[in-house]
Amino acid sequence: MRAGVRSWLPGLHVAAHYERGWIRDDVIAGIVLTAVLIPAGIGYAQVSGLPPVTGLYATIVPLVVYAIVGPSRILVLGPDSALAPIIGAAVLPLALGDTDRAVALAGLLAILVGLFLIVGSVFRLGFVTDLLSKPIRIGFLNGVALVVIVGQLPALFGFSVSADSFFGDLRGLVDGIGDGDVDARAVSFGLGSIVVIQALRVARSRVPGVLVAVVVSMALVAGLGWGDEIAVVGSLPRGLPAPSLGGLEWGDVLSLLGPALGIALIAFAETGVLSRAFAARHGQRIDGTDEMRGLGAANLASGVLGGFAVSSSMTRTPVAEQAGARTQLTGVTGALLVIAFVLLIPDVTSVLPSATLAAVIIVAAANLIDVPEVVRLVRVEPIDGLLSIAAGLGVVLIGVLEGIVITIALSVVAFTNNAWRPYRAELGRIPTVRGYHDLSRHPEGHRVGQIAIVRFDAPLFFANSGIFGHYVRSIADSEPRPKHLVLAAEPITSIDSTAIDELIAVDDYLAQAGVDLVFAELKDPVRDRLIRHGLAERFGPERFAPTVGAAVDTILGHERDDIGNPSDRT
Repeated sequence: MRAGVRSWLPGLHVAAHYERGWIRDDVIAGIVLTAVLIPAGIGYAQVSGLPPVTGLYATIVPLVVYAIVGPSRILVLGPDSALAPIIGAAVLPLALGDTDRAVALAGLLAILVGLFLIVGSVFRLGFVTDLLSKPIRIGFLNGVALVVIVGQLPALFGFSVSADSFFGDLRGLVDGIGDGDVDARAVSFGLGSIVVIQALRVARSRVPGVLVAVVVSMALVAGLGWGDEIAVVGSLPRGLPAPSLGGLEWGDVLSLLGPALGIALIAFAETGVLSRAFAARHGQRIDGTDEMRGLGAANLASGVLGGFAVSSSMTRTPVAEQAGARTQLTGVTGALLVIAFVLLIPDVTSVLPSATLAAVIIVAAANLIDVPEVVRLVRVEPIDGLLSIAAGLGVVLIGVLEGIVITIALSVVAFTNNAWRPYRAELGRIPTVRGYHDLSRHPEGHRVGQIAIVRFDAPLFFANSGIFGHYVRSIADSEPRPKHLVLAAEPITSIDSTAIDELIAVDDYLAQAGVDLVFAELKDPVRDRLIRHGLAERFGPERFAPTVGAAVDTILGHERDDIGNPSDRT
């Protein structure tokens, strides 16, 4: 299959190389996933102020479309708790109480979101996910898992909480327990489901524990007649995806452009983080631009066929992963089963306990937590460990969406910190060892004659130019004072205008001290930048050498010529 088709339609590439042994895992994972897709779709539609059936459309259509154009093999797209309130806030004031108009506006909003994302992919703006380092991703997932678990605990105990934050959920949980709202039967279903899921996992059962827990819980509720006595998911509404865009005007497009851009940014940031995190867990690599295109296509299709804006799911994706999902067939299976349930058995979920569903989500979310890795980071790389903890706390204390912004900001801070104070060293010769080596690590080493060789392991820019200048001056002023300073410049991959000014100042300082500055292994793009700044005369060709060894040989050759002594002074 050609590279272009593989990039634009990765689902077809997977289908062309599908292995027969994956079918069982994907189908079973799809069956398990369906138990979560249905209530989630209905619930988030209601949060958006839309008819429940639109939530199922926004589940079915994106799953199928993303399976074809999405780069991730197991990512689950659909209605999202973070987007639902924003959709409602954007659409309902324009609908003026008209349900059909609200559905049409929600569809238009999803179409605009999809167009923004597709245009972004054309301009290859998916690089934003490259800003997220491994420690940041681990912390983000830890925070998300904690938020999800606390949010599901009230349902596990048999009551509901109306809150929109981690501490709101936690406070509602404590108040509900204190007020005696706990339902012993719900707790039995919830904790029993957790035990079943975990026990079958430990036993490495071929039958997923999630599926057993859901089926047994539904059978018990139906057999004992408790459908009206404990909290259950409820019956499915009927209907299939269809266009619902009637009555729209150009003024509606203008009114929704702002919210659409905001939702597009939020949806991609959330999806990009989750997609990359899960890809890393499975040893895969996801291109952010491909992810942006896949998410855009899914939103566009959802809006055209009666749904609303969607994102990746932080609860349903772990469920699919835990159930053994291998490829996009899991999502397609879930979409087909949702259609089948809507058409054939719409009342099947009327006996599914909400506590069992909460248990499934809690177990899946708990699998995202990686405390040992955070501990290891704190011990081995304290800064990375603290950044990971900060990313998790950002999600918990401020919110998932704000936490994403924090994770990106922390990644930039981490990069800036590493580049701001990079490793730097003076190099010299070690007896019987070829090359030039860090003298701070090899006290047996020595300078080559009166030549100091300096290495600065980072690009030069405004934040570290002062450190660079201070270090070079300190080497020039050290005893015995060198007559030549070779800058081993291979690690210097770029230089900005502030650093160029500092480089000029350093060159002037060295000249006044009687020290010649020579660049070794400086990359051509960096040298070109010096020339564009009008420094071709100051830094002529004689100031550059292809290697450190060549620079040293040239300097020693000149010294031998000057003193008329052919002996090697090394």
